[in-house]
Amino acid sequence: MNKIRSPENSSGKGENSLHKKKKYVYPVRDWKEYLGESFLIVFSVLLALGLTEYISRIHERETTNNILKEIVIELKNNKKALVEMQEYNSLVLSKIDSALINRTLQKKLVTKDEFHLEVIAPNGVLFRYPLKEAWTIAINNNIMSKTDIGTISILSRVYENLDKISKVEDEVARIIFDRASRDPRKVRSTLILIKDSYRAWAVDRIPGLFIEIDSCVGKIERSIDTGIK
Repeated sequence: MNKIRSPENSSGKGENSLHKKKKYVYPVRDWKEYLGESFLIVFSVLLALGLTEYISRIHERETTNNILKEIVIELKNNKKALVEMQEYNSLVLSKIDSALINRTLQKKLVTKDEFHLEVIAPNGVLFRYPLKEAWTIAINNNIMSKTDIGTISILSRVYENLDKISKVEDEVARIIFDRASRDPRKVRSTLILIKDSYRAWAVDRIPGLFIEIDSCVGKIERSIDTGIK
């Protein structure tokens, strides 16, 4: 008589082996470990932010120093231009003085309803034009907040006076474009007005600018050597 085997016996495995459960080990962690991991995460983030800020400050300092160096170069070039301008202005004033006492020169100045500026200013009103490209770049890069107030104050004053020197061209143009300048009977008045414009806007301003430019260049060069805070 054949024996009927149960499914369990035929598979060779018992019921316990079929339903055998896997066992997992769950580590037990206390609050100190969680706190330590949180601290490491926060520390890593703060360290990354600190390094980023430090590198950013270094780049910003380098950029500021480069801008200030360009301003120094520009100021030195402007000083050279002012020296040449000063010599030229002296020539113009000398020619104006000669024309004031020389009727022949006055007739040359105004002929056939035309004003001949070359009689008193052979190379135009301004012999040189002050530069301010580096200063404009500095303003656009918020240089005001990156260097000391003393340097910014004198820089602003220097470039303001350089702008005023350039105004002599507009002032002289205003005089000679006036209809009165074409009147031969008013030549002396025209010459005096032109002379006054040169003195007020350029001639009397340049000596003080030499001092301010030298002072400004010295302050900037010292701040670059010692570092910009």
